[in-house]
Amino acid sequence: MNFSLSTSEKANKATELVSSLQAKFVKVLTDLSEDKKSFELVEWKRNEGRHGGGVRFVAPTNGFFDRASINVSHVHYDDMPEKKLASASALSAIVHPNNPHLPSIHIHFSWTEMRDGSGYWRMMADLNPSLPNEANKVLFDDNLKAHARDYYEEGKAQGDAYFYVQALNRHRGVSHFYLEGFDSGNFEKDYDMAENLASQVMKTYGEILSSSFGAHPNFTKEEKQSQIDYHTFYLYQVLTLDKGTTAGIMVHNQNDLGVFGSLPSTINVDLFKSWIEKTPEPLNDLVTRLSAVFETFGNSTVGDKEKTAFAQIVREFYGQHDELLTFRN
Repeated sequence: MNFSLSTSEKANKATELVSSLQAKFVKVLTDLSEDKKSFELVEWKRNEGRHGGGVRFVAPTNGFFDRASINVSHVHYDDMPEKKLASASALSAIVHPNNPHLPSIHIHFSWTEMRDGSGYWRMMADLNPSLPNEANKVLFDDNLKAHARDYYEEGKAQGDAYFYVQALNRHRGVSHFYLEGFDSGNFEKDYDMAENLASQVMKTYGEILSSSFGAHPNFTKEEKQSQIDYHTFYLYQVLTLDKGTTAGIMVHNQNDLGVFGSLPSTINVDLFKSWIEKTPEPLNDLVTRLSAVFETFGNSTVGDKEKTAFAQIVREFYGQHDELLTFRN
């Protein structure tokens, strides 16, 4: 890594963990894809590397994946003792296969350490199919139950609440797990749980992709449209309600493309615009501004220029509505 690391032993151990999980997941995904093309390595630095940075692996497009971005970040403020946040080390992985029979996934595992030495884990995993498949849902749920054990019900309850989009009366995804601010008081034990749970989620997702592709190597135009419509909903949730994404955009502007690596390549613009009137104030104004981006560029694709425009809009909106922000760096 071409950036500085925290002096905290726990932070560095967590960074080693998320980096090893990143390598593991990239291998799982590369082995599954038909073309076996390598993921592209992209690095970014926070304040020229003085406060850390990140590494992400981005899947080649127009192949097995619509979009896939496997991100690791490590940010610290060792030279800024006035900040309450000392460091944060995270893995955030988002995968959208090209075949609509193959579900998307979001995985996030991170360790956040405060200036006083206290810290907590955030553990998330959610399965996001475009087309219903009960067997995949059951397999994913059973895996979470087996490896989250006593924490499964708590994680499921938090996940179901976090991914519920009230304005549209639906959840993003079908299986949700989210432990926020998790700290049992034993760092080593929690570390082992994070490593095991993340590894097992990746393994199970690989099995789901393999079996789903084997059963449905081809798809219809109608099935592809269902995926685009679902991806539209995914984008809506990420840009208007996802606290982690919003925090990443608001805290700094040095990794906008990485933060928006979760966004799929194509959406249904008319469907997205139809949700403006269903969105409560003042978020309806944010949806209006975001939809205007597609009118400006005259297409329904989500490329780098669209992501850059989204980032600016999100910053301007929350700059005007600071009361909506529920996080602080």
